[in-house]
Amino acid sequence: MAVVIRTAVAGLCAGLLATLCTTPPAEAGQQSDRAWSVSAGAHAPRARLALDDTTGTVTLSVSRDGRTVIEPSPVGLVTEQADLSKDLRFLHRKDRTVDERYRTKSGKRLDRRVHMKETRLSFATAAGARLDLLVRASADGIAYRYVLPAGSGDVLDETSAFTLPPDAKAWLGTYRVDNEGQFAQYTAASAPTGEYSDQALFATDGGYTLLAESDLTGAYSGARLAHTQGSGTYRIELADTRVESTGRLTTPWRAMVTGDLATVTRSTFTDDLAPAARVRDTSWIRPGTVLWTWLAGGKEAGQSLAAQKAYVDYAAERGWPYEAVDAGWYYRPGEWDVTDPDWQTDSWMPELVRYARAKGVGIVVWIHQRDLDTPEERAQWLPTLEKWGVKGVKIDFMNSEAQSMLRWYDTILKETAAHHLMVDFHGSTIPKGIQRTWPQVMTLEGVAGEEKRTNTAAHLTTLPFTRNVIGSMDFTPGAFQRVGLRPNSDAAEVGLTVAYESGLQMFAGTPESYEARPLARAYFDQVPAAWDDTRLLAGEPGREAVLARRSGERWFIGGVYAGEARTAGVPLTLGPGRWLVETIRDGAAGLVQDRRVVRDGEKLSVDVVANGGFAALACPWRPGITTCHR
Repeated sequence: MAVVIRTAVAGLCAGLLATLCTTPPAEAGQQSDRAWSVSAGAHAPRARLALDDTTGTVTLSVSRDGRTVIEPSPVGLVTEQADLSKDLRFLHRKDRTVDERYRTKSGKRLDRRVHMKETRLSFATAAGARLDLLVRASADGIAYRYVLPAGSGDVLDETSAFTLPPDAKAWLGTYRVDNEGQFAQYTAASAPTGEYSDQALFATDGGYTLLAESDLTGAYSGARLAHTQGSGTYRIELADTRVESTGRLTTPWRAMVTGDLATVTRSTFTDDLAPAARVRDTSWIRPGTVLWTWLAGGKEAGQSLAAQKAYVDYAAERGWPYEAVDAGWYYRPGEWDVTDPDWQTDSWMPELVRYARAKGVGIVVWIHQRDLDTPEERAQWLPTLEKWGVKGVKIDFMNSEAQSMLRWYDTILKETAAHHLMVDFHGSTIPKGIQRTWPQVMTLEGVAGEEKRTNTAAHLTTLPFTRNVIGSMDFTPGAFQRVGLRPNSDAAEVGLTVAYESGLQMFAGTPESYEARPLARAYFDQVPAAWDDTRLLAGEPGREAVLARRSGERWFIGGVYAGEARTAGVPLTLGPGRWLVETIRDGAAGLVQDRRVVRDGEKLSVDVVANGGFAALACPWRPGITTCHR
């Protein structure tokens, strides 16, 4: 009898409009056919989607353990053919589980596990225009994207927004096309009217939430946040007023990395959302530390073979695997910005590459984007650099997230992979999942880094919770010679090499500055650029950030602080047993080193100067072990 009844009900539903009769899915927490929830577990963030029957508008809110993360916020977009932000009716829902494993070449940890719940909600206008809203939920985030069928036309506007409680703490970076805005603290409502980078961090009753974007390609346009002072709402604004679309369109993910501060800091959510790697053989992709010569020697060094050989000698002596030649090397002698038309035959670069190879050092070269912006130029440059034996390219001055530039990224990513060239993007977009899909991308700037003369210590302590959460960050630490031009102490500068993750970690100092600081130099000899794990030991955005990163059985620890001098007590949660910890801190006459044996779970006490920090190296202790250095 029950079978007959179920068959009759199914037949009745099949004959009625989907808006009047939908079979409720098994998803726990669904309230009605006008509201839907998506979550990966009991204590994971939960997305709630709601359709207003009167206006046909859809909103999305996020909570965690019943507490507010994101208040009901509009979703939708407008195309040439239809306004898909209102007058929508629900069609159907489809659920699936995403379960993946992948391995990266760089980042917070090399081995990754992805477990997400995915829900597709399909809507239509009265005229039949379709909109699919794809929502994913994991233990550390919520994300959504739009899927439009072919024939929907160009996108004219995206009505997506994020509404925060007005009093939520907010750490925001003013938007710039090179993503080098300074981070400052406000509340969600008090932030000045203007545009902000979409890597915005908020603290609510539900914990911390970092807004982000993933899987951005030339099929769409880059996003920024637009805000009006007095409101807790941050609207998505696109770089283009019209996004060209000729076929089926899948937009980037709008992501909310959510959890306590340690969860957000450790998260790989934006990478997890991105497509799988498109490079099969990754054996040639090797992260490492780099002697970077721009802040060390400037234009003159970039145009001098003798100077570059001397830098190679120093890198080889220290065991640093790469040396980077910056701007000037292919310009006409004596010219600052004029390309030598005969660079392929005149350049001394092949000689430098041979010289460096004999000493076990790889060469990375700077190149302006304008020299790679046509197929003819790329066909000249990329095969030549590969033939010479150059290991990587630092491409500079994209300075745009418009669709046309994103299409250029799509092309250069394929071609650098084909020519076995690792990539460091400067004057660029921010990662947005790019390093999972294209693992030869070792790092990106998109940050107010060491070159800036306006950085604050508060900005430096905010970056591990904002920009560096979403991918490798080429801040270029280690510029000890820039005393008075940087806001932090020498020990903090050492700590940045661990607090900031970068697949090519560019050391920005001079050989002379390293020799004057032998403790820093020795630490740089040890620090790797690829990590097996990452943990936040202590943190408060704008005040302190202490991160531990593991390579093998050793943990490297970097701490940066803003504000007054203090004695920091850092909980060491590295693993069972006793640990030998070697700490570098600021002393009265320069850097000093302390050694102590600490049980796991105990606090490491470190004296920190004003706007200072520290670096440490920890390894399992047993009798007879006196150092963690190798």
